[in-house]
Amino acid sequence: MAIRDALLPEFDQEMANTRKTLERVPNDKFGWRPHEKSGTMGWLAGHVANLPSWASFTMGQDELDLAPGGKPVQPPPPPANTGQLLEMFDKNAAAARAAIAGAGDDEFMKPWSLLMAGKAVMTLPKASVLRSFVMNHLIHHRAQLGVYLRLNNVPVPAIYGPSADEGQMF
Repeated sequence: MAIRDALLPEFDQEMANTRKTLERVPNDKFGWRPHEKSGTMGWLAGHVANLPSWASFTMGQDELDLAPGGKPVQPPPPPANTGQLLEMFDKNAAAARAAIAGAGDDEFMKPWSLLMAGKAVMTLPKASVLRSFVMNHLIHHRAQLGVYLRLNNVPVPAIYGPSADEGQMF
């Protein structure tokens, strides 16, 4: 089995679950945060919506420098509302899926490096980067977003099993 054929069903499931979560983010709660050290709900949701784009640049290049020339990369502007959030997510997820679907096993096994001001922080095969740095990272922040939703009495979607708000998945 090709690596892409093993990754795509998981990718599709996680993107569907992520979209269900992002759909719940209320427009009037984008500025809410649970603690002064926490990001706002808008920032967190925007980060989750942006994370699929990392699959595209992982497959399209062999490294990413988070501080090229010592200057930090500027994050994309946060979405202003749930409509923009979903539009950004849908665009990023579609591009990521196309990048994964279009890659052969040789490309998945190529090393990819995360750099900070030109120095390697980590180097892994691209397949491992997709699973850890992209999908697991997205799942982690999606779970945080679920807590933000719960703390605001917004129904949390069923993801891997029923939620307290959605007893049935099927």
